[in-house]
Amino acid sequence: MIFFSLFNSIKLFYVLQILFILLLLLISSAFLSFIERRILALFQNRYGPNRVGLFGCLQVLADMIKIIFKEDWNPNFSNKLLFNLAPILAFNTLLSVFAILPITPYIIISNLNIGILFFFMMASISVYSILFAGLASNNKYALLGAIRGVAQIISYEIFLGLSLMGIVCQTESFNLLDIIYYQYKHYWNIIPQFFGFIPFLIASIALCHRHPFDQPETEQELIDGYHIEYSGMKFGLFFIGEYINIIVLSSLIVILFFGGWLGPFFTPIIWFLIKTIIFIILFFLIRASLPRPRYDKVIYFGWFICLPLTLINLILTACLTKFK
Repeated sequence: MIFFSLFNSIKLFYVLQILFILLLLLISSAFLSFIERRILALFQNRYGPNRVGLFGCLQVLADMIKIIFKEDWNPNFSNKLLFNLAPILAFNTLLSVFAILPITPYIIISNLNIGILFFFMMASISVYSILFAGLASNNKYALLGAIRGVAQIISYEIFLGLSLMGIVCQTESFNLLDIIYYQYKHYWNIIPQFFGFIPFLIASIALCHRHPFDQPETEQELIDGYHIEYSGMKFGLFFIGEYINIIVLSSLIVILFFGGWLGPFFTPIIWFLIKTIIFIILFFLIRASLPRPRYDKVIYFGWFICLPLTLINLILTACLTKFK
């Protein structure tokens, strides 16, 4: 009886952890849209949303109610299975990565030994959400957006992976918890892996389809791209999924390059949140300050600038690891 009671207590603890992280992610991703709009308004010398609630903070609630009660429909001649599957994949792929992220030494759902490989796998699966949305919509603009998105993600995932191989060589582990403890014993990975950090940051922005890498959904060219035919909660899943991707990738940057929860004076969770929020705001500032380049320039930038940079970083790391 004691064994079963202990087993049930452990199960309850993990369930509560999962529910806490999921609820925190959903609320944070919803409010990030409001924060981004206010930051963009500040950069563009306008007010932004400021009517609903105190300083406009209830605008998120109004937007959620509007999306929930919008008509949820399938376009004629669409592939209904793929059309409905695409937003679910977009929402769930990188959301599942949060299960392996060590927020503190005690807040981690699953301590996988292949944590980095699991992240790569989920990032690769996210490509299918764009592909399915474009193919199933029976719309030429959606199809063009999907082709752009798939080509961009496949290209930048190569640099995303190679930029992390330097950390794997240095720490000799794919486990995210081991990588944080390595930084605790030595120094943050941003110091020896700076040339790996820059391509990883750029590839993370491209993976989220954030400006200036929002080529799959350029309003001026493709009228919102691959999710042009989506409305209601299906569009809401794409919308919230984009901000969840930002949170997950910002958290990964903090864990891999900036020591995770490590820091003086404050508790681990406070340090983790401070570092993550800094990179989330950086995503927004990049959108506010940079123009959108031409599509061929985006692909050229990846293959001719990011790829050599990651290869140089990998060779230097291998040499330093060999002769240290």
